[in-house]
Amino acid sequence: MPDSKFAQRVLCIDISGIRKMFEGAGPNSINLGLGQPDFDTPQHIKQAAIDAINEGFTGYTAGPGIPELLQALSSKFKDQNNFEVSPNEIIVTSGASEALELAMASLVDPGDNVLIANPGFVSYNSLVHIMGGTVTPLPLEDDLTISPDVVMENIAPKTKAVIINSPANPTGAVQSKSDMKAFAEIADDHNITIISDEVYEHFIYEGEHVSPAQFTDNVITINAVSKTFSMTGWRIGYVAARKEYTEQMIKVHQYVQACANSIAQKAAYAAVSGPMDSVYAMRDEFKARRDMLVEGLNSIGLKCESPKGAFYAFPEVPEGTTSGEIASKLISNGVIVVPGTAFGDRGEGHIRLSYASSMDNLKQALDIMEKVL
Repeated sequence: MPDSKFAQRVLCIDISGIRKMFEGAGPNSINLGLGQPDFDTPQHIKQAAIDAINEGFTGYTAGPGIPELLQALSSKFKDQNNFEVSPNEIIVTSGASEALELAMASLVDPGDNVLIANPGFVSYNSLVHIMGGTVTPLPLEDDLTISPDVVMENIAPKTKAVIINSPANPTGAVQSKSDMKAFAEIADDHNITIISDEVYEHFIYEGEHVSPAQFTDNVITINAVSKTFSMTGWRIGYVAARKEYTEQMIKVHQYVQACANSIAQKAAYAAVSGPMDSVYAMRDEFKARRDMLVEGLNSIGLKCESPKGAFYAFPEVPEGTTSGEIASKLISNGVIVVPGTAFGDRGEGHIRLSYASSMDNLKQALDIMEKVL
């Protein structure tokens, strides 16, 4: 008889540490835990979805996505990211989450190794383990970026991939162009794949966004309309890579998903092919919130470097306390934050706060934090 009725691939992972934070929080809590813009989806995007419904565009689409969206994404990569990928090298997915799963499923066999930032986004580690792989955690530099030297030092015979997330969740760190070129050279020299998670690409306040696919074909680029156009609930992501990658990923996609939501694909086309005014307005507002929040955190004794991108602050907790203790104390007083340990053991000593919340909420949260801490 088997030891358990459940597969080891699910027994070896836990519920997301981010989701755990919402348990026990009161209904009027200030939520600085969720990583989603607090802006509405722009009207022209919503109208495209309404039109799709009224026109009866409610059936299955081709597995990779509707042709106009694939073409728009191909043009977006060329115009905004400085690399060329054809429409038939792109798959539209159910959010960036599915895109990450497709990348892992196509690359990782049991026993294979993936290099991941620690602290890093919660899904990476669990997805590798679901595929039966092993994770090598990469310590971050003082500026919270990944060093190419550290990547080199940790490559092993069974290393298949390294995940680069820039701007990064939970730290807001932005990798430099020279770093991205170095990662590309490492990938080429050692025949490993870069999985480049670029969902926060338009929220950069200092520096620039650089896609490693500018420098190598050994890249799977993952993105979504979720953060950029405030469309988290629409669940549209996309993955781009040379054909030998997407030929493998589409096999998994067709069995687990068939195709992304047809109506949401029409909305995503309106987003990607339409104006960027709303994106720039969000970026400017996030920058103003970041500046206020970081100044406020430092003024109440929570040391916090100013993040260069995304919409998260990652301050240090007071000496002699743990991130879990501080998160629990704040949640019990009506401010939801995420302990740094949710993103890996090297996140201890930090908490993550999302400033994708109103200026009033952030100021109120700072007042509560000052009194509690």
